[in-house]
Amino acid sequence: MSTRAVIRQVDWTVHRDEEPDAKPRTYARECDVCGEGSTRTADPDAAAEWILGHVRTNPSHNSYTEIIKRPWRAWMG
Repeated sequence: MSTRAVIRQVDWTVHRDEEPDAKPRTYARECDVCGEGSTRTADPDAAAEWILGHVRTNPSHNSYTEIIKRPWRAWMG
């Protein structure tokens, strides 16, 4: 037997964390053909440059995915 109770209903809000102490937004690219990927970096252009180096040595690998990691924050009320 289990018991459940609602003690207080609270609204939550979520939003991108733009505070000065937030983790940095980071970018990476991943090859959709072989699964290799760039290192994660705060510079989106550096992540894109990885594709050029990868396709230079793997000319048939022409499909990639961008991976963006953004900090988010949740708070009550």
